[in-house]
Amino acid sequence: MASANTNIINIGIFAHVDAGKTTLTEQLLKTCGRIRQVGSVDSGTAQTDFLTVERERGISVVAAATDIEWKNYHINIIDTPGHIDFAGETERAMIALDGAVLVVSAVEGVQSHTENLWKAFDALNIPCVVFINKIDRAGSDTESVIEALRELDGFVPHVITEAVSQEDRNCSVQLTEYNNEELIEFLADYNDDIADAYLEGKSLSGEKLINVLKEAVYERKITPVLCGSSLMAAGIEELLDAITRYLPSAERKQSNQLSGLIFKIEHDKTMGKVAHVRLYGGEIKNRDAVTINEDVNSEGEALPPEKVTQIRKFNGSRYVDIGSVKAGDIAALCGLDRARAFDTIGEYRLSGVYRLANPYMTVRVSPKTEAELTKLVAAIKELSDEDPLINYKWEKTEREININITGEIQREIIDVLLRERYGIEAIFSDPSVIYKETPAGKGEGYEAYTMPKPCWAVVRLGIEPLPRGSGVQYDGGSVPHNKLFYKYQSHIKTSLFDSLEQGNYGWELTDMKVTLVDGEHHTIHTHPLDFFVATPMALMDGINRIGTILLEPMLNVKITAGDEFLGKLISDITVMRGEFDDPIIKKGSCIIHCRMPVSTTLDWPVKIAAMTGGRAIYSATFGGYRECSLELGTTAKRRGINPLDRAKWILYARGAIQLEGGGIRAK
Repeated sequence: MASANTNIINIGIFAHVDAGKTTLTEQLLKTCGRIRQVGSVDSGTAQTDFLTVERERGISVVAAATDIEWKNYHINIIDTPGHIDFAGETERAMIALDGAVLVVSAVEGVQSHTENLWKAFDALNIPCVVFINKIDRAGSDTESVIEALRELDGFVPHVITEAVSQEDRNCSVQLTEYNNEELIEFLADYNDDIADAYLEGKSLSGEKLINVLKEAVYERKITPVLCGSSLMAAGIEELLDAITRYLPSAERKQSNQLSGLIFKIEHDKTMGKVAHVRLYGGEIKNRDAVTINEDVNSEGEALPPEKVTQIRKFNGSRYVDIGSVKAGDIAALCGLDRARAFDTIGEYRLSGVYRLANPYMTVRVSPKTEAELTKLVAAIKELSDEDPLINYKWEKTEREININITGEIQREIIDVLLRERYGIEAIFSDPSVIYKETPAGKGEGYEAYTMPKPCWAVVRLGIEPLPRGSGVQYDGGSVPHNKLFYKYQSHIKTSLFDSLEQGNYGWELTDMKVTLVDGEHHTIHTHPLDFFVATPMALMDGINRIGTILLEPMLNVKITAGDEFLGKLISDITVMRGEFDDPIIKKGSCIIHCRMPVSTTLDWPVKIAAMTGGRAIYSATFGGYRECSLELGTTAKRRGINPLDRAKWILYARGAIQLEGGGIRAK
């Protein structure tokens, strides 16, 4: 726990899988005296890989918190998973940080997930320090890695070994002796004082130069780059100095009022839900009552606050009860049973989340025995609380549980967690591709729900398509309050987003804008829930009139293989409806960048491995959606009652009938 006179820095450690990220975290802990002996990922003794499945497989599955002290700095560290299947953990950790350490292997270089992480830092304005790892390994090439980093959008490297030394901080130095010519020119362009000194041959203090460089790093104009080896403990102290020197402290984002963000949810057998929070302002103590901004009832009214029963500081799986958490720090709150990831506390408002993970497959999960179904539903719900991207759906009428996954490894991990944590043997179906739908054109949807009384809800929605990747945008329009009370307008918005899960073909609707064009309530006949009945009917009326286009998920794939396999790989890409750039041929190998449909590539990595004797390198990241014909795609079975079936929908929405065992039963 940070003392009152200690600066706090909250950082995350990020990397493409197998770049040595967790080993680096171990060395940071050892160097700062947090642990006596460095743990090993392969032997399962790493502090931040504490789940049994992590120790057995040698990969990080969840983001794990720890903290260290270095030269009057308290550094909270979040060690994030490097495997793309668990990128949801990574994206949730990012929103709580002041800065990042990006680990890149000197052997494998800049890989696909490295590029995605850099884009995320850029989008979220997270200052970064790069650590080029594994320089002790055969085949390492730091110069090639730095050149590859230069090709990332906006990446301007500054190699730390050439920076002003700690001893130079308080003395006067000639600018031309400070660093190489490239950095001098950059700093002169960035700062007028340095530009004047450079042109006039004047001296500036080392402290001044450090401060200017800090600001440039804060603004992501330049990125410090260090080289070392986490395995050999080389460059660790230099990295710690770079973190404390160049990355911003928590006080830069500090608020005077209570302000916090919940970025991670876990569960404890004794204490229940554990909410990890970054506190930006104020203080929270044990037994304080905390109100979560997003915690509202169906009427949009705030629910009563919940009492904090314990405040924990984690070091991997171990924790201490610290009693309170103050502005700038990270801790875990027990007792907030309604808390979810991305919930906010006090005056904090979340500006945005960068999507690193996009689950594009779904699987059905079933218990081995019917007696365990209820237990399985509860377990999957708990796992979905921890990873909202699982997005579990309990289809009560079909007695089915469906979850979303990013890849086969994630499915395997969920299977292991169900067995180890809950004692449940589950059966998983083969994965199916998740398609989406988007409006085929522009139009309107309308519903006048005025019978049978008492009811009155009139809704008119404008619907139009948006470019790929836009998601769903909502415009509340300008319907006057006396015609449609604002609370009912809020109900329309809430109901609309709840109604987007199934379009004409049974898939989620996306890349569209919906505008509340008009609406009407009745001061006597309108029931508070009427607009929750009418809005889905208005939306589906418009979607049915306009029609929808099927969208299929795509992958951006990079393959490195012997050049003798080029012809076969290009043939596969063509047959599987992929698109590819001109291959790069060098030193007997070929590099192919292509964009492939998920539906045709589910088993392609296995085939490539067999074709090349396991020597090919295959990496893939989510590549968005593109239009797909119904003949090449598929439709999904509609779940529940379609709002277009007006009579049944009204009875269902009003609670007069219920779905049961695949049929309808009157209540």
